Order: sequence, then structure tokens, then C-alpha cells
Amino acid sequence: MHEDIEKILVSQEEIKKRVKELGEEISRDYKDKFPLFVCILRGAFVFLADLVREVHVPISVDFMAISSYGGKTESSGQVKILKDLDTPIEDRHVLIVEDIVDTGLTMDAVTRLLKTRKPKSIKICTLLDKVDRRIINIKVDYYGFRIPNSFVVGYGLDYEEKYRNLPYIGILKEKVYKGGSNN
Repeated sequence: MHEDIEKILVSQEEIKKRVKELGEEISRDYKDKFPLFVCILRGAFVFLADLVREVHVPISVDFMAISSYGGKTESSGQVKILKDLDTPIEDRHVLIVEDIVDTGLTMDAVTRLLKTRKPKSIKICTLLDKVDRRIINIKVDYYGFRIPNSFVVGYGLDYEEKYRNLPYIGILKEKVYKGGSNN
């Protein structure tokens, strides 16, 4: 375990098992629909890479980069599109693939934007769901794990661009993001 991690919340093995289950569920639900998976960069790229290998129906993939944290540990509520889709989504089934949904502010803004482009459907798949932090009631259609209100990193999630490469989801030690770390 990395020295900045207080504890492992979700192990590598648990992630692998749950991503396989999600892939099977999504495959059933999207049979004969050719969905577009929209990966929210940067945090969801690891999850997306593993998820698409577990989906056994034809799909396509595109990417959006969103900024709502601005280098902080909590969403500002201000959502900025840094990279928009390259693929038109009109009359497409869209599955947004996100790393974590907490307040719902970012997902609400993204889904409202995408709905203006007239897709057939929009659903949300997130690796981590922090239901207790919801400010906006956003429906998450597929989730990997419901987690407590802790600051987590690993498996694509970062703090100041560090820890994305950890193979598990870990709770970051408070001293790291509150200024007491040597990192």
C-alpha cells in the first residue's frame, strides 16, 4: 500500500469482479443498440479501458474533459468543458462513463448539455457513487461501488495528478491534501 493511503477502500480484485459484472449488465441492456460510451476525462479512463473489455456488444467511444474541481478536493459547482465530443450523438444511445458521482452537479450539467443534442437515451455509469453527498438528485444507472464521504484516489482518480496508477481505490491521508505532506 502507498504511504499516502490511509486504507484501501476497494481492492484490485473487487474492482475487477465488479467491472466484469457491470460489463455483463451493460451488454444485456444495450444488445442491438450500438451505444456511444462517453468517457469523462481524466479520472474515468482506467475504468473505461477495463469496462469496454467486459462489454460484449458493439460500442463506440468518445471523450469529454470536464473541469469542476479546479485543483481542489470538492467540486466548485462550476462546470467547464475542456474537451467536447467529436462524435455527433443525435439518435444515439449514450452511456456516460464517470469515475465518481458525488454532489451530482457535474453529471447534471453534462447530461443537460448532451440532451440538447437529441440522443435517443442518456444513462450514467460510474465506478464510485457517493450518494450521501448529493446536492442534485441525479440518476446513476450503473455503479461499481457506493462509498462513504472520504477523499479517494487510485484506479484513475487523482489528487494533484498523483495516485492515478494505484490498482485499488484508497482513502487519501488527510495530511496529504490539507498541507502536511512532503509530496
